[in-house]
Formats: sequence, structure tokens, C-alpha cells
Amino acid sequence: MSMYETMSFHLETERLILRPWVESDAAELRALHSQRGNGTPTVEHTRTLIAKQLTVTATTGIALLPIQRRDEGDFIGYCGLIIGRSTVEEPEIAYELFQRAHGRGYATEAASAVLDAAIATGRKRLWSTVGTWNTPSFRVLEKLGFERDHVSTDDSGEVVWLTRSLP
Repeated sequence: MSMYETMSFHLETERLILRPWVESDAAELRALHSQRGNGTPTVEHTRTLIAKQLTVTATTGIALLPIQRRDEGDFIGYCGLIIGRSTVEEPEIAYELFQRAHGRGYATEAASAVLDAAIATGRKRLWSTVGTWNTPSFRVLEKLGFERDHVSTDDSGEVVWLTRSLP
């Protein structure tokens, strides 16, 4: 039994809805991953990713959630808590949005809701890891009160580790 409350898997903000994954999200998630420039994953691969995410959520009590715009109803990305390079006790906040949704404050709005959900679980600290090239993500995390902790290197280059203490 975890010493933390389960994260809320349905979050709403003024403009966004974050909710659990469903199989029909596979096409949109596939399109989002293809904008990374590393090719387009297969539909089957994307469905497998969603199934794995749902299993991890059931096991850890934390979730990476699809983001929909409230008025338009369209999928614009995802945001949530993951183990990633960290731990279930001090998870990472992660987000990725379609390029068409960049520059409108959606990442900050979604991440702020996830931050509140993390606080409600009783956790004391969150991490985030960001490639040194990703200036927009640094701006989002700065707005949320994250501070640089250290830099490491992996297969994709230098990674900045940021952290934020939770009340």
C-alpha cells in the first residue's frame, strides 16, 4: 500500500480537460509522436504505449493524461506525472503538446493542474527533466516554481534536472 493518495485522473481548468487514456486516443498520440521528427510510430505501437500507460497508472497511482481543449474538444497533447528518470515517491512532471497548440499557455495551465493534483497526493517534491535546447519548457517550469538542480548527459544529449518542493 502506498503512503500517497491516488492522483486525480480527471482534471479540469478554465480551458482544458485532462482525463484518462482511451484506445481512440491512439491516432492523435501517434500524430503527436510523429511531430518529433523521428518517424511515425505504428498504430499498434501507439496502442501498446497507451495500454502500458494505463497499467503503470493502476500500479503507481499517478498518471500521464491526455489534454483536450474544453470548447473545441480536440486532443492537443498530454501532461501528468511519470516515474521517468525519477521515482514514484518523487515523480517527474511531463508534458508534450502539438506544435499548433504552442505559445497559448496550455502547457502552463495543464501543468499547474497536475501540480495541484500532485500536492493532493501528499508528495513533497517533483522533478522534471528537460533537454538543454527546450527553452519553452524551461519557461513553463519556471512559472510553476521549479528550480535547476543539476545537469546530466544521456543518449539525446545534455539534460537539465529541475525540482520543486511541494507544500
